[in-house]
Amino acid sequence: MSANAFIPLFSRTVSRRSLYLFSGVAAAAAAATTVAATASAADNRKYYSYNNNNNNGNRRSGWGFFGGAAAAAAPVVHIAAVNKDRSFDDYQRIYNTIAEKIREEDEYDGYIGYGPILVRLGWHSSGTYDKNDNTGGSYGGTMRFKLEQSDGANNGLGNARAFMEPILKEFPWISHGDLYTLGAVCAVQELQGPKVKWRPGRVDMPEDTTPKNGRLPDAANGADYVRNFYARLNMNDREAVALTGAHCLGRTHLKNSGFDGPWGAASNSFTNEFFVNLLNEQWKLQKNKAGNMQYDSPKGYMMLETDYALVQDPAYLKIVKEFANNEGAFFKEFASCFQKLLENGIDYPKDAPTYVFKTLDEQDL
Repeated sequence: MSANAFIPLFSRTVSRRSLYLFSGVAAAAAAATTVAATASAADNRKYYSYNNNNNNGNRRSGWGFFGGAAAAAAPVVHIAAVNKDRSFDDYQRIYNTIAEKIREEDEYDGYIGYGPILVRLGWHSSGTYDKNDNTGGSYGGTMRFKLEQSDGANNGLGNARAFMEPILKEFPWISHGDLYTLGAVCAVQELQGPKVKWRPGRVDMPEDTTPKNGRLPDAANGADYVRNFYARLNMNDREAVALTGAHCLGRTHLKNSGFDGPWGAASNSFTNEFFVNLLNEQWKLQKNKAGNMQYDSPKGYMMLETDYALVQDPAYLKIVKEFANNEGAFFKEFASCFQKLLENGIDYPKDAPTYVFKTLDEQDL
C-alpha cells in the first residue's frame, strides 16, 4: 500500500549476524565440510544460536553455507533469534509506550493521528517479501536504510520512522524489524481493530541485504496485477482482499503518492467501511491534480484503481460483499493474514513465543 497516510497496499546488517542456509544436493555437499550434509533446517538452528539475547546488537558478523550455482538460486532461510531474556511484559511495555505516544500526539495529519502511518510502516517493511527466493520482508529491518526509504512507494514514511526513534532509544535492545511490526500491530489494535498475534525474533541486517526498489505495489493497475502481486507474497484471493481492507485507515496525499483523499469518513478507526464504500458509493474515474487516475465519490472519498479492481473481478467481488456485510469475518481474516504478512520469510523455532497484547483500554491506562 502506499498512496499515503496509510496506503501500505497500493500507490506505488549477514545479520548483524545471520545464517544463510541453502537447500539442494549441491548445497548439502558443499556445506558438509562445516556441518553434516544431512542436517535439517531445524538442526541447523543451533548454528544460529549465537544470539546474545540482544536482538539489536547482533550486527557484526555473519556466516553462511553456500553450495555453488545450485545453492545460489535456493531460497535463503532467516531464522528468528529468540531473545530468552525478554518476556511478554517487556514487549507489552513497548506496546504501551507506542500506544500512549499515538494517543498523546493526536494532531498529526489533521487529527488522523499516527496510527495509520504506523500500519503503513509495518506493511511496507514486510511488503517487499518475495516467496520465490525468500528475500525482502520485515526480518532484516532494512527500512532503516536510504535505499529502501528512497522507493517512491515509501514517500512520507520518514514521519513514522521519526515517531519510532525515541522508542528505539528507550528500548535499544529491540531490532528495527521487531519495532516496526510491533508498532503496526499496536496501531491496528488501538484503532479498534482485531487482535493480531505477534512474534519477536527479527534481526538488524547489513545494508547490502536491502531488497531492490520496485517490490511495493503500483496503484495504476487492475485485478490481474493485484492477484500476481499478492501471489508473490504467498497470499490467496481472500487474504489479498482482507489486506487491502486496511485502506479503511488514513488517507492519500498528493505530495507523497500522487493521489489525494481519504477512503472513507472514519480514517482513524479500523472498520469494514472500505468495503461498504466500494459497493455503495457512486464512483467516477477521473484525473487528479497530479495527472494520475483515481476514483472519486460525491462525498469526497477516493479509491485507487487497484482498490476498485476488487469489485471488477468476480472472485474478489464475492469476498468484498462478504466483508461489507460481516465485519467480524473481515477482522478474523485480517488478523490472520496480517500476522502472516509481518512474518513472511522468517523461520521460527518451535519454542518461539507468540504474544497477544492488551490494549491501553484493557489495562485501564
